[in-house]
Amino acid sequence: MPRENATAAMLAIGDELLSGRTKDKNIGHLAEVMTLAGIDLKEVRIVGDDPHMIADTLNTLRRAYDLVFTSGGIGPTHDDITADAVAAAFGLPVIEHPEALARLEAHYASREMEFTPARRRMTRTPQGAALIDNKVSVAPGFRVDNVFVMAGVPSVFQAMLASLVDQLPAGEPLKSRAIPCPFGEGDIGDPLSEIAKANPGVVIGSYPKFDGTRYSTEIVIRSRDDAALDTAAKAVEAMLAGIENRRQA
Repeated sequence: MPRENATAAMLAIGDELLSGRTKDKNIGHLAEVMTLAGIDLKEVRIVGDDPHMIADTLNTLRRAYDLVFTSGGIGPTHDDITADAVAAAFGLPVIEHPEALARLEAHYASREMEFTPARRRMTRTPQGAALIDNKVSVAPGFRVDNVFVMAGVPSVFQAMLASLVDQLPAGEPLKSRAIPCPFGEGDIGDPLSEIAKANPGVVIGSYPKFDGTRYSTEIVIRSRDDAALDTAAKAVEAMLAGIENRRQA
């Protein structure tokens, strides 16, 4: 039997996400990378800057999934509390990570900038954490067990994720095929449901569209099995042709 793909969840952190002030871009990027890596992203949660909520949610997710990725709250300001919350979740003390400290000291010295207490905050991690490289702004993320803690700034989040993706337990990538459908969901709902039942090895989604005049649908078929993908796609195409023929009769 093939090994099951690893499962993952994401915890996006920040009051600014919940207020709408910041529009999240990291969830979609993580989803794309996980799909290509063959890792099943199962759940995403968003919480504000509440250390107890962050710790409680993190504990729930890390016990339910193989991997957990967080974004946000590891910068230099007073409301960057993710390191403390992650440490609390694991029952660990927070320290200034020696390697992170060395990296940032050298970075600011090379730029002839003061290594202020605020900037020094970015070296804080739970004791025993491993660092996640940051090629954009040097300040690292970190990993504790199955939890990967990364920045909220999209360019930095993406750089951190790129630096660690090769270390993740890659599985079989999920393949997809999109089939345009000129009919609304009400026209295809019943036959599409029957196709889904007859093809348990695939996931079939329908996504309605409206151009201001008429409704249409995009049907997306997903599977890790090429043959199953082909079989389901042919069934959908035959279903659509049948509806069209009946309308023209």
